[in-house]
Amino acid sequence: MADNIIDIQILAEPLEVSNNYDFILDESCGGINVFIGTVRRWNKDEEITHLDFECYEPMAISELRKIADSAIEQFEVKKVSIHHRVGIVKATEIAVIIAVACKHRKASFQACEFIIDQLKKDVPIWKKEHLIDGSYWVNSRP
Repeated sequence: MADNIIDIQILAEPLEVSNNYDFILDESCGGINVFIGTVRRWNKDEEITHLDFECYEPMAISELRKIADSAIEQFEVKKVSIHHRVGIVKATEIAVIIAVACKHRKASFQACEFIIDQLKKDVPIWKKEHLIDGSYWVNSRP
């Protein structure tokens, strides 16, 4: 797909929703949907001090592009922007932003859900939770 309809970035600095929104804004679209994933303070009754994201960037970008292409085909997405943080991300900070523009709202909701689900399943971005009493890589323990 053309670069003017897909924006994928892996960033070490804080994410700004306005960058995603400005990219996807399209006057032919009435359904704009933005998913923002933030770091929460508590998980399973354990206090999280911060998360640390690592990735294999070339493959992560390639996989995110495949996911964006699929969303465009399946949900008639006109534009899509996916930004993901790497490095240390503290509670309430943004870890991921997914923004899509579609003609209709239902497709925009479906596309965002599809993208985040596929991202978590297929993209080589790893999350380490740092707790008050230790840390672990997510999905490495029950």
